[in-house]
Amino acid sequence: MIAPIAASMGDPAGIGPEIIAKAWAARGAEGVEPFFAVGDPRAIELVSDVPIAHIATPAEAAAAFATALPVVDVRDGGEIVPGQPDPHGARCALQSLEMAVGLARSGAAGALVTGPVSKAQLYAAGFTHPGQTEFVAERCGIARENAVMMLAGPSLRVVPITTHVPLAEVSGLLSIELIVARARATARGLTRNFGIEAPRLVFAGFNPHAGEQGAIGREEIDLLIPAIEQLQAEGIDAKGPFAADTLFHARARATYDAALCCYHDQALIPLKTLHFDEGVNITLGLPIVRTSPDHGTAFAIAGTGQAHPGAMIAALKLAQEAAARRRES
Repeated sequence: MIAPIAASMGDPAGIGPEIIAKAWAARGAEGVEPFFAVGDPRAIELVSDVPIAHIATPAEAAAAFATALPVVDVRDGGEIVPGQPDPHGARCALQSLEMAVGLARSGAAGALVTGPVSKAQLYAAGFTHPGQTEFVAERCGIARENAVMMLAGPSLRVVPITTHVPLAEVSGLLSIELIVARARATARGLTRNFGIEAPRLVFAGFNPHAGEQGAIGREEIDLLIPAIEQLQAEGIDAKGPFAADTLFHARARATYDAALCCYHDQALIPLKTLHFDEGVNITLGLPIVRTSPDHGTAFAIAGTGQAHPGAMIAALKLAQEAAARRRES
């Protein structure tokens, strides 16, 4: 049995508080194991009537979980208005994330689930990382290039080799070394977190039709094929590059465990199309398990009761499963 999971609430003006409350309310029907929220409990009280148990330590969460949502209180002052982000909320989100990471690193929490944040608000508050993934990696003592973002749904797992960068810069950022490093981390992560002993990896081509043997670009010839050959020499089951437009239909998905894609949208468009309400971001290469619902703050619907908790529930369940597998291995 792992320790309760820490769920940082994210921006208190976003939908994070609502989906955390709804995940707790669905705990029995969905089989959600004990977790606790880290953040300002006022944000939950504004959008939900679930009972709250104020706890001082994660150890108290398991006993309280059956009858109330356990919350470690972190607040920055100021008024919370759902749908109206402000600097107080951004600082609260960052402080909550910092505490939740620390609890997971110490082992007091069994895993970490991060709620959605507004990067624009965080940047205004002095945040200097590209996103929560890089922040968590740094706090865990892992170089950001070794922390790999995987998006996982019931029938598809994808890894963007480059992430939050302008599309015009992707070709220049790709390298054989980067592709190989991402693939190695993916193969290890599939074994460690998903229990897949012999992971099957495929690569999406960078150009239309995977470059047509150089007629529509040379990234496949100069970068992807040499990287795949190196991975194969290391004993990793890696294939491709394949034309991205034929890589994500049902028959194709049955042939691999994860698809590595050259840029952000190449990976996230198929994942979100197939699994918008169930997609989970899991960070590979960390000493802790970290997952996150694969959606944003949705300020436009915050406080309206419309937020769907599916991705948060999936993130909590995947964190539980991955942490349990690591404990058993």
